[in-house]
Amino acid sequence: MTREADVVKSLVEMADTLVDDYDVVDLLTGLSDRCVNLLGVSAAGVMLASPAGGLGLVASSSEAMRLLELFELQAQEGPCLDAFRTGEPVGQENLQAGAGRWPSFSAAALQAGFRSALALPLRLRQVTLGALNLLNVTHDPMADADIIVARAFADLAALSIIQHQAAAEAQRVNEQLSVALTSRVVIEQAKGVISERSGIDLAEAFSRLRTYARNHNLRLTDVAQASIDGTLDPQAWASPGRAGPS
Repeated sequence: MTREADVVKSLVEMADTLVDDYDVVDLLTGLSDRCVNLLGVSAAGVMLASPAGGLGLVASSSEAMRLLELFELQAQEGPCLDAFRTGEPVGQENLQAGAGRWPSFSAAALQAGFRSALALPLRLRQVTLGALNLLNVTHDPMADADIIVARAFADLAALSIIQHQAAAEAQRVNEQLSVALTSRVVIEQAKGVISERSGIDLAEAFSRLRTYARNHNLRLTDVAQASIDGTLDPQAWASPGRAGPS
C-alpha cells in the first residue's frame, strides 16, 4: 500500500469512529499513533481544553511524550500551549536548552531526546478546542505534504469531539471535553494498578489495557475502571502467550 493510500485509509477509519458512543481518548490516541506512523515524526500528543479554559493531556504516542507534555503543562510554556492560546499553527522550531521562546520546555525535550517541535490547534470555526503536539528527534524539517496531512488529522479530530447536537454546541463541547479529561485520569490510575500487579512499565500496561478493550469491543475507559475496581479478569493484562497475569 502506498503512503497516500495509508493516509486515505487512516482518514476513513477516523471518520468511521464518529458514532453515537465513541471513545474520545481512544480516538485521539489513535490520532497520535497515526501521526508517528505516517508523518515521520518521533512522537505526538493531544491536549484538550477543559470547561474552565485550561489545557489537559488526553493522548500521547509514548510514555516519554506523556511525561514531556505534563511538564509543558506544569511549566506553562511550549508549542502546544502557544498553538492553543493563539489558535494558530506553531511552525517547526529547533530546540535549544535554556534559549528560544520555550527555554524550560526545550531543556526537558532535549533531555528526552527530542530536537525539534511544532504544534497545530484543534479548531472548529472560531473555537480552539486544544492542540496537537508533534516532536522529532532530528532537526529535519517536516515536509509540506506531511503538515497538510497533520492539519487534516487535527481538523477531523476537532470535528469528532463536537459532532453531535450542533444546536447545543457549547454545552456539548464542555461535556465532551470534561468526559475526555476525566477518562484520562481513570486510565492513568489503571495503568498504575496494572503496572504494579504485573511488574511491567506504564507504557506496556497501557498497551495491554488498550489491546484488551479493542479485542473485546469494550470502551477503554470502562476497562480501565474495571481494572481499578478489581472486577476485570487478570487475564486481560496477561503477557501475550501466557495463561495468567505476569
